[in-house]
Amino acid sequence: MPEWLIERGIGETRAILVEDGRIVEARILLDGVVAAGTVIAARLAKIGANGRNAVARGEDGIEYLLPQAPRGVTEGNALDIGITREAIPGIEAWKRPLARTSDAPPSPSPALVGSAIPFPSAGNDRLEAAGWSDLLEQAASGMVEFPGGRLRISPTPAMTLIDVDGSLPAEELALAGARAAGQAIRRLGLAGSIGIDLPTVDGKAARQAAAAAIDAVLPQPFERTAVNGFGFVQIIRPRARASLVELYAGDRAAAEARALLRRAASETGARRLVAHPQVIALLERHSEWTETLAAQIGGAIGLRADAALGMGAGHAEPS
Repeated sequence: MPEWLIERGIGETRAILVEDGRIVEARILLDGVVAAGTVIAARLAKIGANGRNAVARGEDGIEYLLPQAPRGVTEGNALDIGITREAIPGIEAWKRPLARTSDAPPSPSPALVGSAIPFPSAGNDRLEAAGWSDLLEQAASGMVEFPGGRLRISPTPAMTLIDVDGSLPAEELALAGARAAGQAIRRLGLAGSIGIDLPTVDGKAARQAAAAAIDAVLPQPFERTAVNGFGFVQIIRPRARASLVELYAGDRAAAEARALLRRAASETGARRLVAHPQVIALLERHSEWTETLAAQIGGAIGLRADAALGMGAGHAEPS
């Protein structure tokens, strides 16, 4: 049976759904981000227009867009709101998180049900055994390999685009690419509007088979179009949080810094973290992260920037 594994890390909480020993779904929940499903106390900052697009401000000063304006509430009045979409970093950072009015009292987001695993894992890294490093590489690069082909995933302001390319004959590539795209959408948490560009194939039956391959691997809820004559299919999934691809695209240095802290947590004693200058600068701004790591591994943490290293090539060395 699939099982969620939940690991509380430094700056983030990681969760993976494992089936047959491999990650089929994953989430990275950032510290400081108000999670979808949370109900908070707020005040109405702007009433909006024509019953739409009101703005509420939480006690922490964060503003939330309410697509449906609350009835009977005037600007400045208190109300409780439920978060329906978290803040999305990067290319859509200007967009406010979404919320709606709630009759429930302020409360945290419902906890993800799963098995909590220790971090660091003392030689038994269940996330890594299931493919965690490969998952992060896919999120960072936007590249997902499958037998006979490759997906190229590109987040844009309008939608996330997935291009399918490879060496297989067109019908085989369309079928294999559709299956791989459906699996990647689930694994990387892609949501909202998603466009998949498959190879152009002749015949309605081949296009229907590609669409059926998506349906077979991507759980509901989602809506999709048929695969058109040019090989394009659009999928709409509920969007509650940033995908792993968006987390890396939105702040690559922060994502790589957190990944480096996880790798370093398996060490013991004083260590120096060596990484790209942008990653080191991020760690310098978050001294609480390195202080937590020092307490975990039982030694002081130093930092050294190396411009010759790629963004994801950071490592820990004896200090």
